[in-house]
Amino acid sequence: TQMAITLKQVAALHGKMLHKRLYIIFSEPTEKTGDRRKIFPKHIEYQLKIERAGILFAAGPFVDAKGKPQGPGMIVIRARNMAEAKRVAEADPFHKQGFRKYRIQAWDVNEGGFNLHVKFSDGSFTLD
Repeated sequence: TQMAITLKQVAALHGKMLHKRLYIIFSEPTEKTGDRRKIFPKHIEYQLKIERAGILFAAGPFVDAKGKPQGPGMIVIRARNMAEAKRVAEADPFHKQGFRKYRIQAWDVNEGGFNLHVKFSDGSFTLD
């Protein structure tokens, strides 16, 4: 069923929305030649470092219809401002070594959510 919502209701809801500013780093391969595989472990190490520091929200490659990574990747981070987001992006080994270039876009998260199901009996969880 479809819910009709008025502009007045939207205005009231808007004030309750999350309004969380995140930054998306779109990371694209460059034409630089060389062995990218040597840099990949350093890139992952950096991603895990910023994850532990509470900076990394989510990251991963874009994939084709078969699930194979292709083209750009997306790194979503928490930062106080664009300058801080730029420092995080520039510190990525792929960007530092010139194997990838980046573009940053500020993103305000307002709607959405996630489901977390935890089983205490076996310590398992699912995230949807």
